[in-house]
Amino acid sequence: MSHLDEVLKTLTARRATTLRRRRGELHVIAGPDQGRRHQFDGRVRIGARPLADLVLHDPKVSGLHCEIIAGDEMLVHDLGSKNGTFLGGFRVVEAVVPAGESITVGDTRLRVLTIADEVEIPISASDHFHGLVGGSGAMRALIERVERLAGVDTTVLVQGETGTGKERVAEALHLAGPRAQGPLIVVDCGAIAGSLIESELFGYERGAFTGAIQRNAGAFEHAHGGTVFLDEVGELPLDLQPKLLRAIESREVRRLGGERPIPFDARIIAATNRDLAVEVTKGRFREDLYYRIAVVKIQVPPLRERLDDVPLLAVHILREMGVDPAACLTGESLGRLIAHDWPGNVRELRNTIERAVALMEPLSLEDEGEAPPPVDLTRQPRIDLLVPLRVAKQRLINGFERAYVTALLAATRGNVSEAARRAGMDRMSIHRLIQRHKLRGDGGGSER
Repeated sequence: MSHLDEVLKTLTARRATTLRRRRGELHVIAGPDQGRRHQFDGRVRIGARPLADLVLHDPKVSGLHCEIIAGDEMLVHDLGSKNGTFLGGFRVVEAVVPAGESITVGDTRLRVLTIADEVEIPISASDHFHGLVGGSGAMRALIERVERLAGVDTTVLVQGETGTGKERVAEALHLAGPRAQGPLIVVDCGAIAGSLIESELFGYERGAFTGAIQRNAGAFEHAHGGTVFLDEVGELPLDLQPKLLRAIESREVRRLGGERPIPFDARIIAATNRDLAVEVTKGRFREDLYYRIAVVKIQVPPLRERLDDVPLLAVHILREMGVDPAACLTGESLGRLIAHDWPGNVRELRNTIERAVALMEPLSLEDEGEAPPPVDLTRQPRIDLLVPLRVAKQRLINGFERAYVTALLAATRGNVSEAARRAGMDRMSIHRLIQRHKLRGDGGGSER
């Protein structure tokens, strides 16, 4: 048995048979809604608008103010609120909330508690489903959800970071459903100029604009009997969103320059790497359109949260390329791949493998090394157009984080508590940054 086979066998043997999600409870202990309680599992969003899970009647609370995520620890994350989220008297962007502690939003204080029992999430028995690959609990929960949704015509919003495989989810929903024999029409709303997106979606008649020398059907007409996939729908211009809403609700379109509506029969799937609920509160996305496309939401997990899937994905990618995985994946290369945090997600993994195959080189990572170099904010960063924007941006952020924390620890003589106070973060978050960037947090100071 090859080393690769042993790794895959080990991962299969230890993969989860169930997936459980922690539960929490919020107690409103001060403010206009004092006395209210709200139980949640996984995640709860707090705000003043109906988009929130816990709606507060506090005029100082933003539409979507913050969220609390229940995992190994309770994590609070501010959603760009106007007045801030406070923990222990400090304004935080993201912080771990110790059990029983309270957070403050506006004039409201909420105590965060954990609940002993957990929610069991159904997961699929399969680790492959129409291009979706993964044996981790998170990925098989996604596959199970896609399996259930494939047989119905419900409009679905697929959410996730760039490169996680949102288009693969749309393909799986289409191929596993009753419309599989029909067309799957993809419209990348972020890649088409705003002046052209309307004609791309709805089509146009001859003479509708300069250069329209013949009539042309749009994406919705072409998708008749199949599925239309609106990729990066969050990039759609605001003035075009009402027209898309009407088309989805009426199931008919009017071509540019046309006089009569044209009916279509197609399932609609949308995807975005933006948080559309937050975009609604910022006035960048219509609330009525959000509710229309987010009938059911699917969240695609980032690759860093399912690193056990990396060997399985690498094998799948190599086989798609017609390459023997055993000839490329050594124990050393697999170890490096699993240890990487993949800011570019599955797309970055695919690029890494394709580069190694094309150059006939051993698998390697472009950013391997002890740690990213400190960033010099006085100089223009080097632009590498061979990597996706998210990867390039993450490298810049990593360099800045490392430089910031290094300077912070030097200024506080390694006192992590003082560093946390100055940064407006909790000690656990500072410790994570120290570990992530391989820094020393014991620069001679105490951790009071």
